Amino acid sequence: MGKIYEWLAAPGKKGPIADAAPTQIVAHLPGSDLSGNEKMAMMGVTEVCSKSSDSVHNVTGYVDKQKEGRLDRWLDWIVWASGSEPVFLFILAGLLAWALVGIKYGETDSWAVMISDIQAILSYLFDSLLVRQQLNGYDKMIRLTASLRSRSASHQRMLRTIHARGPRGGLARDDVDSVTTDLEQRFQQKLDEVSLPQENWLGRASTRASEIMGHFVTICLYWVGIFVWLGFGHYCGWSDRWQLYINSATSALMVLIFAFLANIRERHALFTNRWLNLLFEADSAVELQLRQLTGDDLPNEVVEVPAPRMGHLQRAIFYYADFVGTLTGVGILIAVIVVWVAIGPAMGFDSNWWLLIGTYAGLIGLNDGFVLRNLQHELARYEDDAFDEASLSDRAVMDEAAVADPASKVAGVNLSLSSRLSERMGAFFSHEYVVMADVVLIIGLVIGASAMRWTVTGQLLCNVPPSLIETFIMLILITGHNLGEVRRRQSIETLYLRRLKVLTYVDMVREKADDMASK
Repeated sequence: MGKIYEWLAAPGKKGPIADAAPTQIVAHLPGSDLSGNEKMAMMGVTEVCSKSSDSVHNVTGYVDKQKEGRLDRWLDWIVWASGSEPVFLFILAGLLAWALVGIKYGETDSWAVMISDIQAILSYLFDSLLVRQQLNGYDKMIRLTASLRSRSASHQRMLRTIHARGPRGGLARDDVDSVTTDLEQRFQQKLDEVSLPQENWLGRASTRASEIMGHFVTICLYWVGIFVWLGFGHYCGWSDRWQLYINSATSALMVLIFAFLANIRERHALFTNRWLNLLFEADSAVELQLRQLTGDDLPNEVVEVPAPRMGHLQRAIFYYADFVGTLTGVGILIAVIVVWVAIGPAMGFDSNWWLLIGTYAGLIGLNDGFVLRNLQHELARYEDDAFDEASLSDRAVMDEAAVADPASKVAGVNLSLSSRLSERMGAFFSHEYVVMADVVLIIGLVIGASAMRWTVTGQLLCNVPPSLIETFIMLILITGHNLGEVRRRQSIETLYLRRLKVLTYVDMVREKADDMASK
């Protein structure tokens, strides 16, 4: 019974995450020429050296942690595929085909209900995939900070060893101005030679499109359109056709947003990996030189990032998110679809029957949308805290080397008024109480539709408001992604510059050691 309870209680726990940076093994005597290996380390090439007739392979770049379970790897592949260009282009082609068919069949209920059902099912699927994508990103970033802190501890220890040797170890401090000037000049030269890559034209276009879709003005224009539609309600007699118009429009828009969000996340993740690879190459190059200078062969220690604190309500939301992220909900949806198809003949495959699957998926999708926004906001906070800890470790290394922090060279995040408004709006709709209010709304819609005996009008009550609200939440998700991406890139750039600065310092120490050895 104890194991069963632990298994049931495991989802949503968000326990501690531990990791250690790969230790750079130096198979040469301290002071020997490693210029070739150092160059390979900076280029991300695996170093191969000989030690006791055995080959040693030093991992210098960033490597994603592989999940042990085959099912987990398959699910992650599905998540990756959902954000790929072919899937995105396929969905765009499908929306275009639906619009072209609407030229002839736009006045029929079947045409309008079709996009509603497709949207509800696709949104349901994408909700699960986006949740898993968000959870994977969180695990990756927390593990990344643990690895950086692991190596920073080694850097600080070895720098302390160098300085303990006195004037023959580190740089002479009797002429601080001269040493500082030389260090800054060399660091600037290194910056001119090595820089973080920039996005290509397609990446920049996608990022710009993401900024436009998540802009505060775009969100305001969306609600302007909704109020215009409401203004025509009296003229259209508040009819089912009038409701189907907006349901079709928001359904098509929501499918586009879901596909775009999955695609931009995967695109940005691949681009960020390029930055992370350079960051880890610089980090391992510092370690390699320090180990050569000191003869230190202690492995990098394991650093554990503690589990975040959360209340019971937030834990319940995370529990549900983990349930969705395992795609268990997709299995339930498939079972529901089978039942829905089975009762089709009994209902004559009428409009009411067509709306049923959209009603179910739409209501669940609305809840998943709020959970996804809560997940995005809360996990981003935990990631920010982890990066702050990594930054503190970096500063300790810089203090030990007595070099100035180059963080000032990184452009700060100056949010515009619209961005600040978007951020506050996103924070409000991610609050755990708002998520619970959404659950109450869904229960109210179900009660209302039941009072109407689940007629077409009753089902539209469960289709239209959720579609309007979920589309709005998805726009906020794009905004949250954009703001988070800017902050994360700033953090990575700062970490990278600090390592280049320390590497420049270590190069100068190495030169001094070589000069003294040759005398």
